[in-house]
Amino acid sequence: MTTAPADAAVPGTSGVSDAAHGGSHGLTGRGYVRVAVILALITALEVSTYYVDFGPFFLPALIIMMVVKFLMVVSYFMHLRFDHGLFSFLFYSGLVLAIGVYVAFLSTLHFFLR
Repeated sequence: MTTAPADAAVPGTSGVSDAAHGGSHGLTGRGYVRVAVILALITALEVSTYYVDFGPFFLPALIIMMVVKFLMVVSYFMHLRFDHGLFSFLFYSGLVLAIGVYVAFLSTLHFFLR
């Protein structure tokens, strides 16, 4: 009697480990630390916008940093880089919607007319 591999009982898996496919798709421990350090630096830049006058570049700088952080978090920590393209479309369309709502809200407060 032969036994099936442990992964074979899980629907949607073939019972073949990642090692048989040439390795895992995720980052190593150093990769996660590197991404975390980059996110911390971007957060420090975002906080510095409160103390340093960026002039008219204030809002675009914050939005760009927000988008970069969003993309890094969903790509690396949520492993979106390695998922189906439909999931990427859903996350990115949500990002575009959030930015649109944010800009529309700020425009109603006459934020841009300073």
